[in-house]
Amino acid sequence: MKPRVLMLPKWYPHRYDDQDGDFVARHVAAIAPHAQAAVLFAAVARGPLAGLTVCEAELQTPVPTLRYYYRAQPTGVAPLDKLLKVVLYFWCLSRGYGRLVRHWGAAPDLVHVHVLLRTGLFAWWLKLTRGIPYLITEHWTLYLPERAAGISWLRQTLTRLVVRRAAALHTVSEGLRDAMQRLGFGHKTTVVIANVVDTELFAPGPAPRVAGQLLHVSAFHDAVKNISGVLRVTARLRPQWPSLRLRIAGYGPDEAALRRLAQELHLLQDGTVVFLGKLAHGQVAHEMQQAAALVSFSRAETFGCVLLEARATGCPVVGPATGGVPELFRPVGQFGLLVTPDDEAALTQALTAILSGAAHFDAALLRADAQTRCSYAHVGHEFAGLYARVLARATPDSAETAPS
Repeated sequence: MKPRVLMLPKWYPHRYDDQDGDFVARHVAAIAPHAQAAVLFAAVARGPLAGLTVCEAELQTPVPTLRYYYRAQPTGVAPLDKLLKVVLYFWCLSRGYGRLVRHWGAAPDLVHVHVLLRTGLFAWWLKLTRGIPYLITEHWTLYLPERAAGISWLRQTLTRLVVRRAAALHTVSEGLRDAMQRLGFGHKTTVVIANVVDTELFAPGPAPRVAGQLLHVSAFHDAVKNISGVLRVTARLRPQWPSLRLRIAGYGPDEAALRRLAQELHLLQDGTVVFLGKLAHGQVAHEMQQAAALVSFSRAETFGCVLLEARATGCPVVGPATGGVPELFRPVGQFGLLVTPDDEAALTQALTAILSGAAHFDAALLRADAQTRCSYAHVGHEFAGLYARVLARATPDSAETAPS
């Protein structure tokens, strides 16, 4: 009998953004053949609601899913609304939990938290009141050294407690695991399992790559993704490489500012830079099949799904030596070029090596590595093994403790 596993994601595709947390959705899809999985998700509404909360239920699907939305301004009084939104969040999860138990006809055997912290607090409460063990999957760049200063004392304290009482901790990279351990969020049962890449969709294309065509794919949060740095380097390279083209796929709050910068750098007039907007996954795969290289210049990355998606198509990557990215490029020199974040001279040099042909990478080797590391089948098998170990030792009053 497959175990019943309740998925509690902080991020998950929803009515306002069908790509938000899609990497979590891929984890769930990889796990689904090995478990009776159901998803319970709650988030603040980004538009008007008829009531305080609304539920979208998809219970007759292979992975039953409940999505709850609650009002952003329940009263219009900011301090009160902040408290009420916390109450509404946990109320939605409590309602959804009861509904899924009735749907299953039994309680879950395991709760799988995807990204802390409120999700983990609810899982801890289920452990305390119902004896259900939980494990944690973490993706968040918040724990990396570049961002960890923003973690409040209260969040640190609660995170430490929630992690210690989990049955296991899973991170998507060694870099994230080590960063969490340095913050006191370690666990004696910690595993590293990669994110999922759809290696059927992200596959080599039929046509040759377009010489001089670079691709950048990210959310437009420039403080983290440093797209502005990529634009400045592109402007610096253009005189030497007149055929250079940079195609930028993505969306987010900094889009207008980035378009203005590209205009000021005279990159839009002749089509050197093209903003593609939000693309479906199939469109992203097509862009990767055409590009001479994918370029990322992020200041913080726990994994970098797009780096491995590009690799699955045989596309070389110029990426940032930060967080969990370097471990994806071992052995050094086989899978792409790494540059220090914010080092625009180093990025210029790396892109010059790509454009000139001085740096060359075996497309078949790139794809084989992505398939071995990130396929649905491989990741699903890894999670199935983790579930088996957790459930084999679970007891109603068991509690894991972190190393000191």
